[in-house]
Parts: sequence; C-alpha cells; structure tokens
Amino acid sequence: MAAAAEDTVEKEVGRVVEQAKELQETAASLIAKSTHDEQSVRQKALSLESSIRRCSSLLDRSNHLAPKLAAKLEEDLQKARCIIADGDASSFLPSKPQGRFLKMFLGPINVRASRKDVQFKVKEEYNSYRDRTALLFLFFPSVLLCLRSWVWNGCLPTFPVQLYQAWLLFLYTGLALRENILRANGSDIRSWWINHHYCAMIMAVVSLTWEIKGQPNCAQKQRGVQLFLQWAMMQGVAMLLQNRYQRQRLYTRIALGKAKRMDVVWGETAGVDGQLWLLCPILFILQGFEAYVGLQLLRTAYKGVTSEWQVIFCGVLLVFMAVGNFLNTVEILMVKSRFKAKMKSKSKQEMD
Repeated sequence: MAAAAEDTVEKEVGRVVEQAKELQETAASLIAKSTHDEQSVRQKALSLESSIRRCSSLLDRSNHLAPKLAAKLEEDLQKARCIIADGDASSFLPSKPQGRFLKMFLGPINVRASRKDVQFKVKEEYNSYRDRTALLFLFFPSVLLCLRSWVWNGCLPTFPVQLYQAWLLFLYTGLALRENILRANGSDIRSWWINHHYCAMIMAVVSLTWEIKGQPNCAQKQRGVQLFLQWAMMQGVAMLLQNRYQRQRLYTRIALGKAKRMDVVWGETAGVDGQLWLLCPILFILQGFEAYVGLQLLRTAYKGVTSEWQVIFCGVLLVFMAVGNFLNTVEILMVKSRFKAKMKSKSKQEMD
C-alpha cells in the first residue's frame, strides 16, 4: 500500500516537472518570437520616422509648390507625426535619455512605459499632483502667516518655517522626478521648468540650514521670510489658474492634431484667450514679486541685519529664477504671437 502511494506521488511530481519544462519551452519560444516581431516593428517605425523627416526637408526646399498645397502637405505630415508619436508605435521609437537626475534616484532603470494606457496614467497622475500642490501652496503659507499674527505675536518660530521648507523640498523633488519620467515617455516639457525645480530644491535644502532670527527686531529680521510666504500664496493662485489654462490648451491642440496626449503644452494655442489675458499679468506680477523678495534678502544681508551666507544664496537664487521665468514666459508669448500671425496669413491665402 505504501509502495503504491509512493509510486503515485512520484508520478505526480514527474508530471509536474514535465509540465514546468514544457511551459518554459513555450514561454521561451513566445519571447523569441515577440522579440523578433518587435524588432521588425521597430525597424518599420524608424524607417517611417526617417521618411517623414525626409519629406519635411523636401517641403522646406520646394519653393515652386503652391502655398495652399504646401500648407496642406505640411499639415498632413504633422498629422502623421502625431499618429506615430501618440499611438502605440511610439514605444518602438528610441526614447530620450533619462538623464543623471533619474539615475541618481532610481539607478539604471528603464522608466519608459511600453503601453500607452500606462503612459497616460503617468501624465494624469502628474496633473493631479500639480493640482494638489497648488492647493497646499495656498494652505501652508496662509496658516503660517495667520499664526504669526494671532499666536506668535508677529515673530515666526524656526521649526514651522523649516518644516515648510522640508515640504517644499519634497514637493519639488517629486515634480522633478515626474517631469523627467514624462520626458522619457515622449513629453515635450521645456528644460527650463525642470531646471527651475532643481534650483528650488537647492534653495529648500539651503533654507533648512538657515537659522531664522527672532527677537529683538523680529519684524525687520524676518521681513524676507514673510515676503517669501506671501509670494508662495500668490504662486498657489497662479498655479491653479495655470493648470486649468494649460489643460484646456492641450485639449485644443490635440483636437487640431498639433500635440500629443503626453505633451505638456507651452507654445502655440487656440482659444481661451480671455484666460490668457488674466493669466499673463498674474505671472508677470508673480515673477516681479519673486525678484523683489530676492532683492530684499540681499538688502538685509548688505545692511547686516541678517548676514548669514544662506540669506545671500537664497536671494541670488530667487532673482535668477525670476529672470529665467520672465524670459521663458516672454519666449512662449512670442511663439504664440508668431503662430497666430502664421494662422492669419494661412487663412488669408485660403480666402484669396
């Protein structure tokens, strides 16, 4: 009886081992076939991308084409680019280099998603993160300033301010990581915005080592800190408006076939001009106030009120970021203006 039981168990184990070997062979065969098919599709995608570039170059050199025909062909080529870049074929195109920042945090890991639905989830999570942080940008400084007036007798303690700076470090690190991952997955985020977040991370780290001075003359010593918190509240309002505006712009450009769903829009647009007239003055005021905060920090250091190196460093960095934001915003508006002029010219030609 025992021998029969042992024989049954032995046969069952042998059967399981054979099934495992067969499954391994099937999986290996499937992977080899998938790899071969993937390589074939990759070559086709690269070939087609090269053909689109060649056709674009031919259009640029062809001066004898009628304006209407040239515009139509250029538009068709743009649609072809969007089909490839925004479709499943995009995963077979060469990805952008991930950069040192991602390698520093994640190591040599490929963060490019092979499926479009995963890429879109990454983009939607980035948008949700920006919306959440905009609300927190309003909430945290408001609480600190209210407590300063109602509880702390006009003098901010060191720990709550450093806690806020630690949150800023976490916030900007999260934004930079998400934006680098988006770029690796085909998004067109401008390099300046990522570099701006690097600068903000550095400033948050430096601010954590800055001992906030209290009494006597607390109001004078903490003038720069108070202005920075007021600027952060303004930035929260601007972020809420900007997030909504950019999302509407993106939907418009996708509908026109001029953007991919993974893009973060920065250039030409159509529609929602009323919001642009509201947003631009707010952005310019915010950038001017950011520079003013930086200059105030430098002024307090120059007068010897607070002469720590952290004050000078943060002041210079704020002025630098304000100038960079201003130049980037002006460049965006110039691109938008050129695009509108081009569209008007095209419309006039079609009417003629």
